[in-house]
Amino acid sequence: MRSRVRMADGRHLMVERQGDPHGRPVFLLHGMPGSRLGPAPRGMVLYQRKMQLIAYDRPGYGGSDRLQGRRVVDVVEDVRAIADSLGLERFAVVGRSGGAPHALACAALMPERVTRTAALVGLAPWDAEGLDWFDGMAASNVLAYSTAAADPDGLAESFISRSAEIRQDPVRLLDDLRRELTDSDRIVVNDAGIRTMLLANYAEGLRTSAYGWIDDAIAFCRPWGFDPADITGPVMLWHGEKDVFSPIGHSRWLAGQIPDVTAVMEPTAAHFDALSVLPSVLNWLLDDREAAVC
Repeated sequence: MRSRVRMADGRHLMVERQGDPHGRPVFLLHGMPGSRLGPAPRGMVLYQRKMQLIAYDRPGYGGSDRLQGRRVVDVVEDVRAIADSLGLERFAVVGRSGGAPHALACAALMPERVTRTAALVGLAPWDAEGLDWFDGMAASNVLAYSTAAADPDGLAESFISRSAEIRQDPVRLLDDLRRELTDSDRIVVNDAGIRTMLLANYAEGLRTSAYGWIDDAIAFCRPWGFDPADITGPVMLWHGEKDVFSPIGHSRWLAGQIPDVTAVMEPTAAHFDALSVLPSVLNWLLDDREAAVC
């Protein structure tokens, strides 16, 4: 079920609700670039698990209005408004890649509503003390984040140009990524079903503008507006040790900050392997007991 939620400031957010409408709710926060059409279990699987999945386009992506100058912490009001519109008092949150810092923001600032949180292949704060933020990161991401921090206007110009090319041919983004994919990631992305889903996801995310992508990148390189150490609820961190887009050092740093954390570091996995563990992560999010995730 698709809907548009109006925010107090007049913005609209495009929301996608899948699975059992009476099931246990989980917010799924997409990557960068991305959209509400990103990776998710099939509707039948969600019904079998008595689960509903709520995804939405972050501001500036897909069908959601832009929030200029947004910070990572601004996700909290968006998720709260969507939950209120759906009558959801308590819910779990999972974010993958660019969605992971946003999931942690919800955990930190909505402890009364967020039951459990999972952050898959995510980033640590830009100002993380003792972390070499760029260690192990692919050259393209080093360049993008360095530009976002030092020359946000230059980043915007670059991403606007790239997005225009990707809108004409979404395969362009996957082809650009392919040069830096690990063998593990290449196997995942070469799967026909996953490739089709990723292309639809990227196309929708960049359909109206590049500003969701631009604002995400800039937000990651500025103060997030919360401290991960303040998170009191249970958090799962999942990361592949071969990840070159969000290096594993970021999750290792977060694991040392968050009090109630389950850290799963997979030696043979990379960035896109997070897609395959999502179903088991969802089980963990909705289980009061410790569930195994591999």
